[in-house]
Amino acid sequence: MRYFLTLFVLAVIGAVSILGFRGDKSRKPPRMAEIFPDLNIQPKLRPQTVTKFEGFPDGASSRPFPAGTVAQSVGFNNNTAWEDTPVNTGRDAKGFVEVNPLPVTADLLKRGQERFNIYCQPCHGAQGDANGGIVKKLGASTVANLQDPRIIKMNDGEIFNTISYGKSTMMGYAGQVPVSDRWAIIAYVRALQLSRLGFKDDVPAPVLEKLK
Repeated sequence: MRYFLTLFVLAVIGAVSILGFRGDKSRKPPRMAEIFPDLNIQPKLRPQTVTKFEGFPDGASSRPFPAGTVAQSVGFNNNTAWEDTPVNTGRDAKGFVEVNPLPVTADLLKRGQERFNIYCQPCHGAQGDANGGIVKKLGASTVANLQDPRIIKMNDGEIFNTISYGKSTMMGYAGQVPVSDRWAIIAYVRALQLSRLGFKDDVPAPVLEKLK
């Protein structure tokens, strides 16, 4: 028992000498950092210096922003705060923007179709009628029907907001779908809605002949 107490006291003294007392304040580096120096002394590059790192062929330690990133303090047109630009948020001073701010072109619709088929079609279905594979196989009952009059009357900005941040059981896709692709998806959704709401006379004659 005597030896046990002696060893216990020595162990406590050793632990306190290495780790220190709880709540102690010191300007010296932590003692554990001296035992394991990689916790405190790590290789790093100082900003605005030269480096011989092979991954940076220009030798500059300060690296440019990755392609596609937008600083939060700089907007879409480089002079307005990011959050105050309708194309980035789907909102303006009056609320949700009514119309897609990007020019609706054939290329935009094609891009929207591609992104829709990747991110939206599994739940909402190829026609946007809430009849996707997730609904058929798992019986999901909260998937919105994009052909519903409520969504047809919805402003484009509100749909953009839903794609970005989600709604109900739908997750937000801001992290996966860039801003321009969200607007492209909205343009394609409007095309899907028009395919059911349009009239025969809306179809150009050459296209109508092909449909026959």
